[in-house]
Amino acid sequence: MNKTTTALTVAGFDPSGGAGLQADLKTFSACGVIGKSVATSITIQNTSGVSGTHELSSDVVGQQLCALLEDGNPGAVKTGMLGNDSIVEAVVRSFRRYRVKKLVVDPVIRSSSGKTLLSPEGIEVLKNKLLPMALLVTPNLDEVEVLSGVKIRKASDRLKAARVLLKLGAKNVLIKGGHLKGKPQDFFFDGKRTVLLDGDRLGTEDVHGTGCVLASAITAGLAKDKDVLVSIEEAKEFIGIAIAGAVEAGEGAAQVEPLAGLYQSANRYSMFERVMHAVEILRNARVGALIPEVQANIGFGLEDARKLDDVIGFPARIVRCGEDIMVPAPPRFGGSRHVADIVLTVMQFDPSKRAVMNIRYNTDLIKICKSLKFSVGSFDRAKEPKQVRTLEGSSLEWGTAYAIRQCKFVPDIIFDKGGMRKEEMIRVIAEDIESLTDKILKIHQRYLKTLR
Repeated sequence: MNKTTTALTVAGFDPSGGAGLQADLKTFSACGVIGKSVATSITIQNTSGVSGTHELSSDVVGQQLCALLEDGNPGAVKTGMLGNDSIVEAVVRSFRRYRVKKLVVDPVIRSSSGKTLLSPEGIEVLKNKLLPMALLVTPNLDEVEVLSGVKIRKASDRLKAARVLLKLGAKNVLIKGGHLKGKPQDFFFDGKRTVLLDGDRLGTEDVHGTGCVLASAITAGLAKDKDVLVSIEEAKEFIGIAIAGAVEAGEGAAQVEPLAGLYQSANRYSMFERVMHAVEILRNARVGALIPEVQANIGFGLEDARKLDDVIGFPARIVRCGEDIMVPAPPRFGGSRHVADIVLTVMQFDPSKRAVMNIRYNTDLIKICKSLKFSVGSFDRAKEPKQVRTLEGSSLEWGTAYAIRQCKFVPDIIFDKGGMRKEEMIRVIAEDIESLTDKILKIHQRYLKTLR
């Protein structure tokens, strides 16, 4: 049996599941690392905040640590909420005894709701005894001010604060910038290199558990023997996906979802299978008569699709062979810019409408769509603004949005009659790939009657 990579978290128990041990263990699993945990405190909290804490005795914390570390050193260790000075002392003793090396210290001092999670005495022990053991310390702006005594009033103050933490013994410092105004920017310093790690702010509300998950993802990278900065960069990508997939599990703040990436991967595979099945149905129905001269494509977006890579499409399009169709290459996410532009534009107006296929245009087909009670919208390429015509790839976005605004809702059908070097086209829009396939089959069945 192969020996597995493990990581250990020493932190508080969060009954809401959004942070602490629960979030750490989910993160380890999502990163492909076996997680172990030692509880330091039982918190009384829900999604609205922390109302109380009950620290375990330092003896119980020490016993948990010894039991695990005697069983073999983990690949890396992360500390989170430690509660008080006695617990920090017990943790330090165990780490020294078992020679823990790859240590990430996430200095949890206060909860986002303002509850104190580390006593003043505990802060001093952390600074003087735990930080000298840390390969990396990951404070947010408030925490770095407490630990360093440096007020962060401007960007350059972060370097001053980081230098103080290095003097205390930490090997590397990552000052998290999630609380900065504007774009969040994390600050990394190892005594020689200063690295600014930019990110995008996802949403306007704070999400619970981001600090725990980021530090755990870094720890997982270190457990796999990755470089500190590489681990941080990969963890930032991980936390971005986890924040984008945040869930509302109660009446309070949304919480980060460390498994969002795994759910997304499973969903992408399912969507690939569904699109391939839809094409097989269309192939068996021999819908070649609906395929335009420029060929056809299908686009199907993830539920929260925001970019090209969130929409599956056919890179080589769907080709007509007489009455039959063929697919030169399988679909992939990001496979077609044109069809993705339509899907993403539609979803801006109605996120429930995620599937699109283009078919040939003629007046008979428009009549058929209307006879099927499909709502119909259109746009005129002659009205396309000059800046749209000259901007590569923006034409379909403009035309789709124009038709939707004219209808005041997302119609089943959007068509245009073409223009200079632009073939006339019909786009069929639906909630998902199955309902899209159903619409295409209905149009095709009636169209065949007009061809006989």
